[in-house]
Amino acid sequence: MPAPLSRYTAQAIVSSPLGDIRLARTDSGLAGAWFIHGTKDHPALLPDVAMSPEDTLLLQAAQQFERYWLGQATSFEVPLDLVGTPFQRAVWQALLEIPFGATRTYGDIARHIGQPKASQAVGMAVGANPLIVIVPCHRIIGRDARLTGFSSGLPRKIDLLQREGLTVEGEFVRLPDAQQPTLFDDASGARA
Repeated sequence: MPAPLSRYTAQAIVSSPLGDIRLARTDSGLAGAWFIHGTKDHPALLPDVAMSPEDTLLLQAAQQFERYWLGQATSFEVPLDLVGTPFQRAVWQALLEIPFGATRTYGDIARHIGQPKASQAVGMAVGANPLIVIVPCHRIIGRDARLTGFSSGLPRKIDLLQREGLTVEGEFVRLPDAQQPTLFDDASGARA
């Protein structure tokens, strides 16, 4: 769920290898990052929001995106304004905890936020993520390691996963090790 258009205070467009990205901020932080073309559920235009590529926060986000695309960064350190329902924000916070090059399932996230039967609702919240790449919804796969939907299209999801060192074969993500721990496993593999 994008922020109400009146909350955005500045925007900028940055280029990426996967297409231009619109960045939008509020007074509290970065609230939007959407691929301009081929993405569902994003504000197509922000006509009443100033185009401000020199805005300090937007410039910081643009520089971090550039480092990510060059393989020089594995996460983003920019203040965020996660605008959504409490449930959506809990899901997005959980996504922020998924390490670079790792994947999780909808069920993993549901358990992590204390709602183990909410996998379908988690899927809806993941799909409504307003901060593409930064809040790494591309790291969510099906419980059988199958690629699942992605609001910006599966080709982009595959590219992002491959940039993070994962192998995609057909519909499946091949994990670098045989058993990938979930958010609840400790180093020994025992459930926490």
